Amino acid sequence: MTMMKKLLTSAVASALMAGGAQAAISNDTVKIGYLADMSGTYRDLAGPNGLKALEMAVADFGGQVNGAKIEVVSADDRNSPDTSSSTVRRWVENDDVDLVSGMVASSVSIAVSKILEEHDRLGIISGSAASSITNEHCTPNHIHYVYDTYPLANGTASAVVKEGGKTWYMLTADYAFGHSLESDVRRVVEASGGEVIGAVRHPFPTQDFSSFVLQAQASGADVVGLANAGADTTNAITTASEFGVTQSGQTLAALLLFLTDVHALGAETAQGIQLTTGWYWDMNDETREWSDRFMEETGVRPTMVHAGIYSSAMQYLKAVEATGSDDAQTVRKQMMDTPINDMFAKNGKIRVDGRMVHDMFLAEVKTPAESTGEWDLYKILRTIPAQESYRPLSESKCKLVNK
Repeated sequence: MTMMKKLLTSAVASALMAGGAQAAISNDTVKIGYLADMSGTYRDLAGPNGLKALEMAVADFGGQVNGAKIEVVSADDRNSPDTSSSTVRRWVENDDVDLVSGMVASSVSIAVSKILEEHDRLGIISGSAASSITNEHCTPNHIHYVYDTYPLANGTASAVVKEGGKTWYMLTADYAFGHSLESDVRRVVEASGGEVIGAVRHPFPTQDFSSFVLQAQASGADVVGLANAGADTTNAITTASEFGVTQSGQTLAALLLFLTDVHALGAETAQGIQLTTGWYWDMNDETREWSDRFMEETGVRPTMVHAGIYSSAMQYLKAVEATGSDDAQTVRKQMMDTPINDMFAKNGKIRVDGRMVHDMFLAEVKTPAESTGEWDLYKILRTIPAQESYRPLSESKCKLVNK
């Protein structure tokens, strides 16, 4: 072999080795960390059953990808950015976690996303609502999957204003999610010809909503808008029922209401409430089939967050399989290049800002007479197309869009 051939052969071999090293799955393990509120206000909408949805995805994938074992670890974030930050920092620095999944409180997701960007690991946020997560707080290392406050406002607030709810009074959870939802509701209400005449911010979490509901009643607003979630929302609705808010002629608008919330309230209390959701278990044969399996595992029907955790995990694992890599940017690009077509979404797409855009749905809680079973709670009023649901990139403040 001539010297030139030797040099060429050596260069090709080195390139192949470098390419293989770059594409390889580190430590021959794909490790996923599930982070969520496992015991507090947001337990039911994600919590332990979100972990079960993730484990279902791993099992359906066969427990391995390209011969590498899939491992799941989990932690209770206690709705604390500080607790979550220390957990995720330990995961990525000491435990080689490749993906952080779940995440509910928006303050937690914003804090965690900074650590993921610092360490170039990937996160998929399924439970948080603040639209700022893929706007001013966007990073190249996280994806926002299920919903956010922008379509919640577009769907519910616009529908209520069209039905005559011109003046609004907001009860808002005093942290990033509540602020974001209130801001988006103001935008939609004013654009629709209405007005937000007042607002009060309550601590997170809150047990006693009496003083806040009394202020809303005294405002004389047509609509009392609830910019909160989980137990805060159910507590507020229960208090409003006790104080006769709807009986006195005001409309109650729950801007973020989950299936588990409605189930806890019961159709008698929640009937007639309109809400926007990203998914419902009883929409078609595909959603029902997966939901039946989920219920066998958990004893309850899934929320949109549970379904989104499963879908996003499958999308992630398919990207790892296709690329042969667990490198964050390699996998994220593959996920962006691959439309999402499963039981959760049809023709879903992950944009450059990390927002997964898909159709949303305006729903109404059935009356007890309309409901045929314990979990037969929603009727879907209309589909809100993906292009109408989410903030257009032309309005984005995301640094990835500007580039």
